[in-house]
Amino acid sequence: MKTDHIDTRGFITILILALLWGINYSAIKVTNTGFSPIFTSFARSVLASVLGIGYCLAIRQRLLHRGTLLVHGIVVGVLFGLEFACLYLGLLFTNSARAVILLYLSPFVVAAGAHLFLKERLNLLKWMGLVLAFAGLVSVFYGKPSTYNRLMLVGDMLEILAAFLWGATTLYIKKYLAEKMHPINTFLYQLVFSIPVLFLCAFFIEPVWLKDPGAMAISSLIFQSVVIAFASYLIWFKLIHDYPVAKLSVFTFLTPIFGVAFGVLFHGEELTMGLVAGLAMVSAGIYVTNYKK
Repeated sequence: MKTDHIDTRGFITILILALLWGINYSAIKVTNTGFSPIFTSFARSVLASVLGIGYCLAIRQRLLHRGTLLVHGIVVGVLFGLEFACLYLGLLFTNSARAVILLYLSPFVVAAGAHLFLKERLNLLKWMGLVLAFAGLVSVFYGKPSTYNRLMLVGDMLEILAAFLWGATTLYIKKYLAEKMHPINTFLYQLVFSIPVLFLCAFFIEPVWLKDPGAMAISSLIFQSVVIAFASYLIWFKLIHDYPVAKLSVFTFLTPIFGVAFGVLFHGEELTMGLVAGLAMVSAGIYVTNYKK
């Protein structure tokens, strides 16, 4: 039932989703111990796609469109595949706490891109959010952990590239698909058409796909595929249908907070002052950029 405010049920649901999305970065680190990162992302898309197709068939929603809409769906899938190749590969080199902050620069890419390409003008609050985000990025790079090395810098750059690709995907969907198809189709196009992209990336970049696929790595892969890639985003689309998307988006600032906390808790990652300051500024920037009275 559609409502114009976030009730208790909606708040608890989005809180759980933010927690799940935050812990996902730690889960990727676990999976990377058993599988190569891009292959993991490929397997995740395959498993989640099977579930998504099954869901579409169950609700009798069409699987494919024709003509221009299908072309747009393919483009979205390619962008999504490249984004997750960068995300998973980057986490092989950098900390999950750093990765989640850098990846959540994406909302600011969307805000700036919407200003430039979608004629959605930035007000003073949104400009303040962008400034906070940039300051947070500088702070993260300034607050290097004691274990920092050149490989970690490579991982950081891959996470920033993933953030730009995520932002580009969102802008493309808003411009070409948002008003023209059911959200589950957009979701499914991202998964299905990312599969060949991720397979090719894994084939050419990763000579070994299986490292030591023990119980923890396999369980983590299943968690990412079933709980994160399928169930959590299906629930998110349901929330978008029931609640104002602008008010929901404000709560996404919780994800980097949970991501950093789980990185420190589960992987013993170093919590530098620069990381804490960057987390505060990026999270505040997300809140400010999405805030509407």
